[in-house]
Formats: sequence, structure tokens, C-alpha cells
Amino acid sequence: MAIKRADLHTHTTASDGTRSPADVVRLAASSGLAAVAITDHDTMAGVAEAIEEGSRIGIQVVPGVEISASANGKDIHVLGYYPDWHNEVWLERLQQLRQGRALRNERIIGKLSQLGITITLEEVYAAAGKTGSDDETVGRPHIAAVLVDKGIALSVSEAFDTLLGSGKPGFVSVPRITPFEAVDWIREAGGTSIIAHPGLYGEDELVEELIRYGIGGVEVYHSDHSKQEEERYLKLARRYQVIETGGSDYHGERGGVVYHGGIGSRSVHAGVLMQLNPVWRKKE
Repeated sequence: MAIKRADLHTHTTASDGTRSPADVVRLAASSGLAAVAITDHDTMAGVAEAIEEGSRIGIQVVPGVEISASANGKDIHVLGYYPDWHNEVWLERLQQLRQGRALRNERIIGKLSQLGITITLEEVYAAAGKTGSDDETVGRPHIAAVLVDKGIALSVSEAFDTLLGSGKPGFVSVPRITPFEAVDWIREAGGTSIIAHPGLYGEDELVEELIRYGIGGVEVYHSDHSKQEEERYLKLARRYQVIETGGSDYHGERGGVVYHGGIGSRSVHAGVLMQLNPVWRKKE
């Protein structure tokens, strides 16, 4: 009997993915997954469409989000699963995060202008396929796409490596909530929090602090984790007896290149959903 698998980290056009929520769900189903989580950056605008498509074709869709936080001068991301995505306070908080991204975009464009590189917000929205509405997330990948379209960079990766990445000439840092606040927000919205791709931070002490603080688990399996990192975080999660999750961090394809990993390239047993869903946990 085949083991039912779940990819618990994917992105759609609601943030910086290249496929619509329904497309991501269909791709997950065609890849043999039993469940897929929609975890767009600082928005849950794609969840309703994904759930509707999941119900239609028979695949479980997990409502989720990836919150942008910062600590020790680094971007730290916290995944939230099963928050009440109709809760007004929760939605207002996500909007605050998106407003921070919008401010960052404006400042990045200003910095690029000082470097002699002229792009506009309208071009960024067009590249993202967005209208500029409050529930949409627009960020650096969309700016990078404009730089590629204009021939300033050969690829999105090169745009980050030369201009937009941390420490590069076009990089801008704006105030963000701490990952501890992100854990609080997710809990207050009735969800379960998970530290995303800890291997990308080089901050294992912070990861342990977050576990002791009350974060629900660790994303052990990720497209950018090495085997050694996966083993390290598996041991860490089991030592603290927190939830072990994993996902591809699928963002779609740009220029024929899959960003992070293909859908289902990292996954966990679908039984993990019972640990992530607070309603199910209460029934145990």
C-alpha cells in the first residue's frame, strides 16, 4: 500500500509563486500527493480557491501562511497552519506585514534608481500579475523579474546575487516582527507554528529558543536542506518532541528553472496533518 504524502510548503500567485492556487493543487494531485499546504508569504488570499479545487478533485488542502519576521539582523520565516483565516485581527496583522513589504519595494526601487537602474512599481505589479490590492503580496522576486525582463540581470538568481540579496547594493531592510511575535500571532489565530527552513539561517540557538518559547515544530525536510541538515533537525525535533514537517517550498518555474524544488520533492507522511490541526489534536 502506498504511503500517503503531504507537501506542506508551497507558494502561489497570491504571493511570489508563478502558478495559481488551483494550478498548484492540481499539480500536487498529479504528483501523487494526498495533501498540499498553501503557504503564501504574509497572505491567505489563495486559500479559498485552493480548498475549492481540492474538494473538486479529491486532495486535502491545508490552509497556511509563511510569515516574514526578523531576528539578529536576518529574515526568519515562520509557517502557520490552520489559523482562522476569517479572523479579523489575524487578517489585519497580515495586512500590516504586507504594508511593510510595500514600503520595502518602494525603497528598493529608489535605491536602484540611485544606481542608474530605472524601474517602476507599475512594472513590478505587471510582472507579478497583480493589481495592487490589499490582500496581494508583492516582493523582491517580482522586482527581480522586471530586472530580467529589462536585461539588467540574466536570471532571478543573478538579480538577487548582484543587486537584491542581503548586503547587495539594492538591498533594503525594514522593521519586521520577531519570530516570537509570529508564534504568538499564529497561536492567537488558533493555528500551529513551525520554524521554516532552519538550515538557511545558521541560527540553531534561535531555533531552540523558539522551541522552548512554544513554537509547534520544525521544518525538517526542505529543498535547500542537505541530508546532514535534515538529520540534525530531525534529532532536534525529536529531542524536544515537537512536530516534524517538510515541504518543497515550491514557487513554480521562472525561465524554465524550478525555484527551490519541484512540488512533492520534499514531503512528509500525511498523518502529520492531525498533529498540525488544533481541532484534531483536541480530539486525541
